[in-house]
Amino acid sequence: MKIDLSGKTILVTGASRGIGKATALALGKAGGRIAIHYNKNYDAAKALADDIQNGAQCFQADLAKPEQCQALFDEVIKAYHSIDVLINNAGIFFASPLDSENWLEEWNETINVNLRATAHLSRLALMPFQSQQQGIIINIASRAAFRGDNPEHLAYAASKAGMVALTKSIARAYGKDGITSFVVAPGWVETDMNKDTIATYGMDFITDSLALDDLTKPDDIAPMICLLASGMAKHATGTTIHINAGSYMH
Repeated sequence: MKIDLSGKTILVTGASRGIGKATALALGKAGGRIAIHYNKNYDAAKALADDIQNGAQCFQADLAKPEQCQALFDEVIKAYHSIDVLINNAGIFFASPLDSENWLEEWNETINVNLRATAHLSRLALMPFQSQQQGIIINIASRAAFRGDNPEHLAYAASKAGMVALTKSIARAYGKDGITSFVVAPGWVETDMNKDTIATYGMDFITDSLALDDLTKPDDIAPMICLLASGMAKHATGTTIHINAGSYMH
């Protein structure tokens, strides 16, 4: 079965590296027109667009700021006239222990990027999706939403759990408008975002908890996102797909 995304415009947030980059490449290879969101790394985003071609363009936004979420969406619509698939992949993961002097600020930043921006962009997409009577939202959450996380990452787990509830609510509320919504929940993935944790605890600490013998890579996740973006799995709307090398089975 070949996935053909020709004619589909797909916005991928946090696409300059990691899961977002692998996803954008896979979607582009399948024929999709990719709107590549990035925050700071223009060079990486531009190189990715050049690699994908097929009309791929780069769009900068700091998703912690609501006005930039709006500007991002407006710019993508201006460039492509419509969006068929929204992939909320951008996220942050940093420690916020209970005794942190900046605990509240750290919580707010995590919630703002991981959850509020996802909700904001989803809202902006839902209105034209209703007019089109079609649209797909794919939210990249985490194993932490279900299993929980360590004491330093309570905010991260809470933000990802919020993404799951949001996804289910969208699926229930807008299915009759031709809109579907899905969660992909990775566990540990070999990305830049996790390199500090891996360096601190060692690869054995990570892999000992896996059912498989190797750590998940971004290229292990991208094919599932492509399938969901194709519309061929619409009857799985509201579903969470766990991709975590068997470290958590729900």
